[in-house]
Amino acid sequence: MSDRLQDCVLVVDDEFLIAQTLSIQIEDMGLIVCGTAATAADAIALAKAQRPRLVLMDMRLKGVGDGVDAALAIHEFVGSKVIFITASREPAMLERMNQDHPAAILYKPVFGRQLQTVVREVLAAE
Repeated sequence: MSDRLQDCVLVVDDEFLIAQTLSIQIEDMGLIVCGTAATAADAIALAKAQRPRLVLMDMRLKGVGDGVDAALAIHEFVGSKVIFITASREPAMLERMNQDHPAAILYKPVFGRQLQTVVREVLAAE
């Protein structure tokens, strides 16, 4: 397997409709979605297999582990940039997200133009 990150985006959200909406918005930007995941374990496995340049990461996921757990593992094993997407503004949650040095944090609801702007900025900063 190559160490080079692939020019694709992994979407991680435990709500199917949100994951699909984010995927469509990413594809509308001309980017490739290399997969979607609803659990931390699936997100880590997909990231290891696909090596995405960018991960859109929800905080609350199904199963064991949350978005920070997944992001920390993905950062360690793959090195992808992570944009957290959350509905929570709780200080403890924000502090936990910042453990991973996220590329950005977006708050739900995320609107298309907002997502596009942040994704473009994060990918341009490489």
